[in-house]
Amino acid sequence: MLMKKTEEKLIPFNKSKRVIYLEERGKEKKRIPIGPVIFGALGIACVVYCVSIGLNGFGTKFFLVWGGLGAFFLLIGFVLSRRKFVESLPKWLKGIVTVGFCAGLLLFVVVEGLILSGFSGNARPGADYCIVLGAQWKAHGPSEVLRRRLDRAVEYLKENPNTIVIVSGGQGPDEVISEAAGMRQYLMDAGIEEERILMEDKSTNTRENLAFSAEFFDKENSRTVIVTNNFHVFRAVKIAEKQGYQAEGLSAGSVAWMAPNNLLREFFGVVKDFLAGNM
Repeated sequence: MLMKKTEEKLIPFNKSKRVIYLEERGKEKKRIPIGPVIFGALGIACVVYCVSIGLNGFGTKFFLVWGGLGAFFLLIGFVLSRRKFVESLPKWLKGIVTVGFCAGLLLFVVVEGLILSGFSGNARPGADYCIVLGAQWKAHGPSEVLRRRLDRAVEYLKENPNTIVIVSGGQGPDEVISEAAGMRQYLMDAGIEEERILMEDKSTNTRENLAFSAEFFDKENSRTVIVTNNFHVFRAVKIAEKQGYQAEGLSAGSVAWMAPNNLLREFFGVVKDFLAGNM
């Protein structure tokens, strides 16, 4: 009789495998999971950065990527905070996600390292040609990015009076004139002789900048300096070398607080041009 009562109180085996989480009590404080905190903070930072760029009207619409990235990080943080849900996922799925995340992070670090390697580009004097790559031309004049390129080019051209300059950039849908036309006038106003300036005004990207500019001279037998912002030097020089240039990069500065945006955008640019065979 006693045996029978004991058996009736036994817990079924399939229910006994359920995990029970006990809350810590007493003087010890409850531990806060580090994963949700990190991703939550990253998400908030990305959203704030996106809004700050948008309010300042700086650059292209790429800043919206930061809003999407912020939402993604916040979602990851929320998922990681659901401990029971995470532990219920199959191990193979968690393994794939972990490996994919680590591989993506490694790729990002390697590419950003290559981009940063071009920051100190300082071309030798005496180049045959100097190509200034275009960027947005606004109603009031060059954008900050383009102005820095032009000012750096002026310095080099005044130090090397025999160097011919090519200004390269077409006219976008939101530009009143072609980038090349505006750049040409800017250089002339800065004291560069008109006869030293060649104008390429059909290109829409870096690959075209260099391909169309090469029509003015023998790129394989001329030493060429490519003037662009520090974050763009690595990609521009590699594209030029792919096209047969004897190229050196001349690094212009950039706005410090825009560095994260420029570096992230350039990461996608490098990956895109690599996959397209442009570099």
